[in-house]
Amino acid sequence: MFWKRRTYLDYAAGASGNPSSPHEEGRRAKKMLEDARTAIARLAEAQSDDVIFTSGATEANALAILGSVKTGDHALYLPSAHVSVVENMKLLRERGVETEALPIRDGRVDCEKLKELLRPQTRLVSMDAVCGETGTVWNTREVKSSLDKLGTTRPLLHVDASQAPLTEKLTRAHFGADIFTLDASKVGPVRGIGALIAHRTIPIIPLYKGGGQERGVRPGSEAPELAKEFAATLAAAASGREAFRLSAERERARLVGHVTSTTPDVLVNEGRVQAPNILNLSLPGRDTDYLVALLDEAGFAVSTRSACETDSEEGSRAVFALTGDLRRAKTTLRISWGPGIRPPELARFARALTGAVAFIDNRKRG
Repeated sequence: MFWKRRTYLDYAAGASGNPSSPHEEGRRAKKMLEDARTAIARLAEAQSDDVIFTSGATEANALAILGSVKTGDHALYLPSAHVSVVENMKLLRERGVETEALPIRDGRVDCEKLKELLRPQTRLVSMDAVCGETGTVWNTREVKSSLDKLGTTRPLLHVDASQAPLTEKLTRAHFGADIFTLDASKVGPVRGIGALIAHRTIPIIPLYKGGGQERGVRPGSEAPELAKEFAATLAAAASGREAFRLSAERERARLVGHVTSTTPDVLVNEGRVQAPNILNLSLPGRDTDYLVALLDEAGFAVSTRSACETDSEEGSRAVFALTGDLRRAKTTLRISWGPGIRPPELARFARALTGAVAFIDNRKRG
């Protein structure tokens, strides 16, 4: 067949090929989207149609929670979870669902107390795989084992795994999850796309109605280019995970050693099992918002807590849930990094942090 110059006259469907369109541009977009879906499914050891693309972890968490729990049900959640989990649990309460916080003991969900909270109406247990503030790796598989003892009537386990791919395996079996959440922006530079991994047999009610895309669970025109980048980012994280984990463990130990030996009254907030690329410190008596500004001027980007809760005056909800200490929760500093950060950069940061804290302490004394 002779080559024919193509003229795109379907802008009403999208300025580039829409995966739902029947023409060549639409078919290319559809193939790109489905190739990405298949690649992510393989990494997760799931089926392709288990992968529901969303705009990110916030939407995926909302879909998992609001889409699987109805009035009269009972739901449990980690009080240290991301705000998208906690706020949607509040929304469930407004809709007549009873919700309770999971019990925490020694940096783990207390599964003995969990058994006392479970009831026939318990529909969902929601927790994160890795806490985005403290780096605590939660015992999701142990929780799943407790739920499995209830048999076929057991609750679903939803795991927000958006912070996990750089250091943890991505598989559903690794988390023990029935449903889990991923987010491209927590793994690499791609923003605006995430995924909810849920088997087709799990009933999920859409948050709104539309064109029927993504199994009808998440209507709206898909973003094939973002999906392709998302899949590539997750694949890169998977292939480099072991090397990055070993490096991060070494660098975190050095960073903790330097800070605790040179800075008085500093506390490390961590769980029994820890993601090596997240370090959360409490510096009682210091203004850590000011400390973040000083470090910013020195060329280092850090935060006090989750970016979604930086305006909170109550301190770090995650640290309070972990430690029960409000003083620690109000004076937190979170340092987190990915594969692109080199050891000399972390060494320079350690010196800058020591100097900035000393500056704050000297000003207080003056």
